Amino acid sequence: MAHYGNGQQVGGGYYWNARNWEVEVISDDGGHLKGGDYVKVPFPVLFVIVPLLGATFLMFMPMIGFALFGYAMTRKLAGAFTQGATELASTVQPGQFAAGNAYFTGKPEEKKEGAEAAPSAQLEKIEKEIAARKDGK
Repeated sequence: MAHYGNGQQVGGGYYWNARNWEVEVISDDGGHLKGGDYVKVPFPVLFVIVPLLGATFLMFMPMIGFALFGYAMTRKLAGAFTQGATELASTVQPGQFAAGNAYFTGKPEEKKEGAEAAPSAQLEKIEKEIAARKDGK
C-alpha cells in the first residue's frame, strides 16, 4: 500500500488516515490531502472500515461516559471528606500562637532582669545625642 503525506497532490479516490480515524474523499480531478499520513483504500474496503469505525465509536462512547461519571462522583465524595478536615484544621491553634501577631519580644517568662538595663541606657545615650544635635543647628 502506498502512503501519502501532508498536503501531497493525489489522484481521485478514498484515503484513510489511521491516526485520526477519518476517510477523506478526493474527487476524480485530484486534490491535496489534509495533514497526516494517509493510505489509499479501494472502495469495497470502505464497506469494512467505516462500519468498524462506527461500531467502536458506539461501544466506547458509553464507556467513556460511565468512566467520566464515576470520576466526577469519586472527586465529589473525596471533596466532602477533605473539606471537613480542612475546616477543622483551620480552627486549631498550636499553643499560645495568635495569627497576625509578631513575637519579637519573646514570652513573659523568658525576660531577664539584666537585659532591660543595657538597652535603656543605650536609648538614653542616643536620645541625649539627638537632643544635642538639634540644639547645635
